Amino acid sequence: MRIVQIIDSLEVGGAEQMAVNYANVLSKEITFSGLVSTRSEGNLKSKIDKEVGYLFLNKRNAIDLVAVFNLKSYCKKYKIEYIHAHGTSYFISFLLKLVYPKIKIIWHDHTGARSDEKLKQNKLLWFCSFFFNGIIVVDHTLEKWCLNTLNFKKVLYLPNFTLFSDSESEITFLKGKEGKRILCLANLRYPKNHSLLLKGAIKIKKEYPDWTFHLVGKDLHDEYSKQLKETIKANDLNETVYIYGLRDDTAHIIKQATVCVLTSVSEGLPVALLEYGLNKKPVVVTDVGEIPLIIHDGKNGFIVPSENEELFYKSVVALIKNSDLRFKFGEALHETVMKNNSEQAVLKEYLEWLKNI
Repeated sequence: MRIVQIIDSLEVGGAEQMAVNYANVLSKEITFSGLVSTRSEGNLKSKIDKEVGYLFLNKRNAIDLVAVFNLKSYCKKYKIEYIHAHGTSYFISFLLKLVYPKIKIIWHDHTGARSDEKLKQNKLLWFCSFFFNGIIVVDHTLEKWCLNTLNFKKVLYLPNFTLFSDSESEITFLKGKEGKRILCLANLRYPKNHSLLLKGAIKIKKEYPDWTFHLVGKDLHDEYSKQLKETIKANDLNETVYIYGLRDDTAHIIKQATVCVLTSVSEGLPVALLEYGLNKKPVVVTDVGEIPLIIHDGKNGFIVPSENEELFYKSVVALIKNSDLRFKFGEALHETVMKNNSEQAVLKEYLEWLKNI
């Protein structure tokens, strides 16, 4: 098989990380594995294995014919059979299909919030889907949405997976006291619901002032970010909540954390959660997307409603107070991730499915 992953950028994010993961693991399993970034590069470029055939298109606008024909030349040169398009890169894949009809398009939807949308909000996607050969989704609600709303029948649910890296640079060193750090690995944008985290931080500061929160993820410096920083300042949390922006050394950062959290109001299956588990960290997370399939409350982590401020606070405090529970949750989550979200299990199902398309 000859497969290329297409993604709009290589900035750190869940969909971007999965595009790199697929390209890397496939490079060891199939004849040719490639990765194409269409609009911009980013920190994840350094994580692409040398065996992966990489191309940057530098697409300037939505319908950039130069980029489309450069992509066609790349596919012809390496005899690509399948385009695996992540997120909004389905559109350039559709344009490629128009000028290179023999290519097969697999679209990979990572957007958990899409399951709440109507067809009229996705007219372009619906039209392009007539040119897809298959769709991969990261949660079961998206699977139902594609089947019922898009009326597309060749849909495969595949959980995200994560890869262990022992060669990552150690660049970022978290502030605060060792053994008393709470990490949230999520871009600063609405669905990630940092307001719930800040409400918990305000209460925790009063009772456990030595414990600190660390927010790592892309900062767009927009209204969401502005309000977040204003809340931190207004509640005197400047030495309790630290914002680091986008960082490349996520594994190193996670290792420095004592407790890890996710407070999203919508998700598919967050890669950050899998990375927490891979590093044996205890977690407090919200009950959205596929998270409840990974976290079983009280067994391998705490899971709370995304609007329940009090339960989030109590769950974090329970981990602050009990080091044995932190160890138990970390070990159990690691076992869950290794069993259900390993690259081997996902890759086997993926390749078998492609053979039948």
